Amino acid sequence: MALHRGMNLKQLEYFVRVAELGSFSKAALILNIAQPALSRQVRLLETDLHVTLLTRNGRGVVLTEVGQRLFDHSVGILQLVARAAEDVAAARDEPAGRIVVGLPPSIGRRLTLPLVEGFRRHLPKARLAIVEGLSTHLTEWIATGRVDLGLIHNPEPNAAIEVTPVLDEPLGLVSPAGGKAATPLPMAELPNYPLILPERTHAMRKLIETQAALANLKLDIRLEISGVPAILDLVAAGYGHAVLTRTALAAFGKPGAFVLRPLTKPGLSSTLFLAVSAHKPSTPLGKRAMRLLQELVVAESLEAVAHNKTR
Repeated sequence: MALHRGMNLKQLEYFVRVAELGSFSKAALILNIAQPALSRQVRLLETDLHVTLLTRNGRGVVLTEVGQRLFDHSVGILQLVARAAEDVAAARDEPAGRIVVGLPPSIGRRLTLPLVEGFRRHLPKARLAIVEGLSTHLTEWIATGRVDLGLIHNPEPNAAIEVTPVLDEPLGLVSPAGGKAATPLPMAELPNYPLILPERTHAMRKLIETQAALANLKLDIRLEISGVPAILDLVAAGYGHAVLTRTALAAFGKPGAFVLRPLTKPGLSSTLFLAVSAHKPSTPLGKRAMRLLQELVVAESLEAVAHNKTR
């Protein structure tokens, strides 16, 4: 593929965002640019390279084969440029540049606002992007460089990422409050409760089913729902029970509507890890962002525990 003088970094950034989001309209909102102007820049890139990079379907746009090749190159190019800018800023002891942080949906809602405020207060020269995804997706995005750092639950061994434990939380059975006491529940009794769990690829689901299998227990899984808010809506409506951590329950915003019974005999806990790429050098901005994220996770966990004790 021959490169032409007309191709510039801005066009590559626009192209990458459209490809990642699969939509010109969504990318225009993220980039804060009019959609016609965005479409024009991508068309100019295609014209300059004499190829078709994107094709439209009923749900948006998808990469062509040559578009995928340019996308892979473009991600690397944009990362190198960002690293160069960060290195120059680091020489002045001013953490700067763009950093992408990945958060799991279970706590993303509670962490997004304090994370944005923390960046504005402590890292004003940095540009923060936040994406949400399941731990399996975040692991892949961190390994491939699309996300710089993120929080993931119970990761499987992966040579492409480095992980640091941040928070270990016990799991419990979540039921509608209804005057019930938050008494511990032995794991042996879990099959007696109809459960609403995430799909099988979810880290929490794997953890629960592994422990049940070790104890020779057959769980009564009635529904498979990936989103915590949707799961808790169904629990509140009487469709079944969930298995969550206290922090995930607090993220829903209505912890008083539920009772959480810690699982015991054996106890079952979920560990939240901070993950970064094993192949990318750390930067001053990355180190500061990691420290800030760790502090926020601990603060949110303490707040969730305190709120539960006072309700």
